[in-house]
Amino acid sequence: MSVQDAVKAGGASWSIEDIPYGTLAPQGQQAGGDAKRDDLLFYLVASASFIEITSHLYSHNLIDYFRGDAEVTGWLEREWEPEEMQHGAALKRYVQTAWPGFDWDSAYKTFLKLYTPLCKPERLAETKTLEMAARCVVETGTASFYRTLSSLSADEPVLRRLAASISADEVRHYKHFYAYFLRYRDVDKTSRTAVARALWNRVVDVEAEDAFCAYKALFLARHPGADPTKGDYEEYRASVLQLMKDHLPEEMTAKMLLKPLGLHAMISKAMLPVLTSATHFFLFR
Repeated sequence: MSVQDAVKAGGASWSIEDIPYGTLAPQGQQAGGDAKRDDLLFYLVASASFIEITSHLYSHNLIDYFRGDAEVTGWLEREWEPEEMQHGAALKRYVQTAWPGFDWDSAYKTFLKLYTPLCKPERLAETKTLEMAARCVVETGTASFYRTLSSLSADEPVLRRLAASISADEVRHYKHFYAYFLRYRDVDKTSRTAVARALWNRVVDVEAEDAFCAYKALFLARHPGADPTKGDYEEYRASVLQLMKDHLPEEMTAKMLLKPLGLHAMISKAMLPVLTSATHFFLFR
């Protein structure tokens, strides 16, 4: 499916044409800009555009994995994949508008070469219930990321609106995966311990390989012939976390992570402050 076809097929309540790219001044032409902050935003938005627009690779693995469940595969094919690809196309246009001198297509080819070998079906969870739980974690992460990106873009209305629209989509996707998780869990009687383990395993995967592949592709595009070192990536990651830490919706993130555990409301409420603090500590230690 092409990006154009995917965008037309998606069921999102917004489209690329709704985003006022024409009002966006290229970076470097904006008065009072912060060069380091703008550079971090470039890496964040461009990385997200690479990952989102490549969603067809991992969505096909999911569709094959859930083959036989027409409701799940139908939603993945008709709504989830097209909407994810729309996110990538919208972010790509933002990058090309805000940083017109950047060769997005060339850098994306590098990313695709690095990332494609990582999209293996054997990396999915051992059961469908646990894979749905893992998907809840992923959607939690993306919803929180774009909510954060929207918040820290208060002085840039185009990115603020785009990121908020994507975040709303990701929350809606979470609700679908959560509903499917409940259906599978009720059938195979997966224990809360197994679910908690699956959630934790996905949460601790903060050094996501897709994020590093995107960073490396962008680094190589900007510094031809100079491979990024581990120190380069750690410095970049530390700067990103410092930029985002005051904007992360920690309580929303904690609530979404707790939900698949099916805890009693009083227990969940009691755990929320602890998990919120733990999430902050884990991400920004």
